[in-house]
This record gives sequence, C-alpha cells and structure tokens, in this order.
Amino acid sequence: MGRPKRADTAGYCYHMLNRANLRATIFHKPADYEAFERILDEALDRFEIDLFAYCLMPNHYHLLVRPRIDGTMARFGQYIGLTHTQRYHAHYHTTGQGHLYQGRYKSFPVQSDEHFLAVARYVERNAYGGKLCQRPEQWAYGSLFQWTQRTIAGKTRLSAWPIRRRSDWAEHVAIDFSPEERQQLDWSARRGVPFGDATWVESVARNFDLESTMRPRGRPKKFPPAEKNP
Repeated sequence: MGRPKRADTAGYCYHMLNRANLRATIFHKPADYEAFERILDEALDRFEIDLFAYCLMPNHYHLLVRPRIDGTMARFGQYIGLTHTQRYHAHYHTTGQGHLYQGRYKSFPVQSDEHFLAVARYVERNAYGGKLCQRPEQWAYGSLFQWTQRTIAGKTRLSAWPIRRRSDWAEHVAIDFSPEERQQLDWSARRGVPFGDATWVESVARNFDLESTMRPRGRPKKFPPAEKNP
C-alpha cells in the first residue's frame, strides 16, 4: 500500500503528530525534552515555517504549524525526525537497535477560524489530558507554558496566531472536549482528514487530493447477489 496523501501548501495551517516506535518512551528526563526543543528551534531557523502551538509528551509530540513556502513542512518534519533520532541514539548508545519513530509524521490541514482554536486547545491540553500536570499551563514542555510565563524561548519560538485567542485561554484549555468534538479531532489525527466546516473540508480535500482520507478503511462490504424472480 502506498503512502497516504499529504497536503503541504503554503499559507495553510496543519497539525503535525509523530509517535515513538511501539509507543515506547523517548523523553525520559527533562534534558530530553529540552534537547528536542533545541532541535525545534534549529528547524525553525532553517525553514520558512510558523509554529503556533506544541506539546511534547513522553512518547510523542504535537505541533501546530503553517509553512510559508510550499513543501516546507515535509523538510521541517524530516529534519526534526532525523536529527532527533541521531542525537537520541548517540546519547543513549542505542544505534542499530531499531527505529525511534513509527514512521513519517502524520498531519492534517486546519481551517484558520474557530477550528484553529480547537486544534490549538487539543494540542495544548494534551499533557493535562494525560494527567501529567494539575493545570495545562504547568506542563513546561509546551507552548501554553511558554505563552503564560512569557518566556524568552516562547517569544522567539512561537509565531502570532492567525486568530485571536480568548482572554481566559488557559482556563478554556482545561475544559474537556465534547464527545463529538473529540471524535472529530481524533479522526483527523488518525486519518489526515482536514479539520474545518463541511464546505471548507470538501474544498480542501478535493484541491489537495485528500478524498481518500475521508473514506472508511478496508474493503467495501460484499453483499449476496439478489435473488432472481421465479
């Protein structure tokens, strides 16, 4: 089976995600998270891309980005994955012991309206949802911490959002999604389905040749032949 279709067009926002191979832990201590953030900064210096939100988890990461040149997200993602893998193996002396990540990163386009805010919230509450902190803004390895603490790293790492966030953003991030919202977000993350209103999703899927991401996986069901009339 070929690789799934993937959009990478300048001016569109995208959620990026990658998980460790076999969901193994790849961030074991604070220095591991900090090393990945340095790689993230290097990649932002090298490639024309905006980073709006991120969250590093023990066995995966989430990024919300917008490439400024067509094809930039692929080069950005490749640099992060390859550089992190090489440095991880060198640090832990695990070269030759298998892949660090499951494969290439996954991504899906995001509409730059309230759907952008939903994905940003999805990204920034990940550690809180995983019970790694008591408040979303307490997780030091994510954009919400950088934004609320007004850190120097956050000011240089993060770009201004295309839509204004609400004044009580940190409190809003702590509120859980409805089952319907969660289902739609998880579906987009798994399949690469564009995330937005129905008209926008249909247009983007058609223009970026992503219609296959919206179809159920597996072979179509086979039905028995209709009985002939006597």
